Amino acid sequence: MDLNLFDFHLPEELIAQTPLLDREASRLMVLNKKTGEVEHKHFPDILDYLQPGDCLVLNETKVMPARLFGEKEDTGAQIEVLLLKQEEKDEWETLVKPAKRVKIGSVISFGDGRLKAECVGIGEQGGRKLKFHYDGIFYEILDQLGEMPLPPYIKEKLDDKDRYQTVFAKEIGSAAAPTAGLHFTEKLLEKVKQKGVKLAFITLHVGLGTFRPVSVDKIEEHDMHSEYYYMSDETAQLLNTVKAAGGRIITVGTTSTRTVETIASANDGKFIGSSGWTSIFIYPGYEFKGIDGMITNFHLPKSTLIMLISSLAGRENVLKAYEEAVTERYRFFSFGDAMLLI
Repeated sequence: MDLNLFDFHLPEELIAQTPLLDREASRLMVLNKKTGEVEHKHFPDILDYLQPGDCLVLNETKVMPARLFGEKEDTGAQIEVLLLKQEEKDEWETLVKPAKRVKIGSVISFGDGRLKAECVGIGEQGGRKLKFHYDGIFYEILDQLGEMPLPPYIKEKLDDKDRYQTVFAKEIGSAAAPTAGLHFTEKLLEKVKQKGVKLAFITLHVGLGTFRPVSVDKIEEHDMHSEYYYMSDETAQLLNTVKAAGGRIITVGTTSTRTVETIASANDGKFIGSSGWTSIFIYPGYEFKGIDGMITNFHLPKSTLIMLISSLAGRENVLKAYEEAVTERYRFFSFGDAMLLI
């Protein structure tokens, strides 16, 4: 399938640079995945489309302040480090800039030496394996010294770190937020529950591969990044119960979708408590085994994310809806508006 089939015109000024003051203030486009019909709403109107017996699946991963700025101990050169994945207790897969200055044995100091990192391995495209040395609790030090790793298309500085976390974030480990969940407040989630809609929580730690552009002409040749996921026995049982009773499973975001589909695909449409690494790549032609609907943000042209939603609602329906979103000046991507595919 040709990559250009997922291209569309996106004016740069529609990429939201800052979050709205009120999480619920986002607009909501509702796309009927069967007919392609579009409605323009506001996010709290999502309650009108949820039914008693439905279940929302939310990703409770928490973003690490994973961007660190330090200096090489021997030369004083300024080094930027981005934590990607914890491999062993204090060893991390990272991206380093400028990578050519960091060789095996190089030591980088952060926060006047409160945290130090020794390079113990070299990977591709600026990848470095770093072993960290510190006194105290790593994540507490990281919270004090690190910055939120905002996506590359966001140029503005984030004033409030909490606005790049969902209100239900719990399990630390993501390099990026599951941004469809940013629209929910605790008050709105309470209204969802009062309507008789169940809430199910999973974890998928988002890697920076989610922002990696597709660089092949035929999308089937794209290598999907691998991300850690976890579903508890309790969540699996809840989802099986909802499905057996005829309720709809509606995922909040592409990360929740990939987790649910990874597990359902491996178990003939059933759910079991499990954890592991998923590199599932969902594009048109894929048959969904677990979900019935989805809440998501607006995605970039030619991205694996727009391929995923095209597989659920049809490529032509999605591109037509996106064309309307551009005309109506919806805000795109991480801090942007929302879409309900139902």
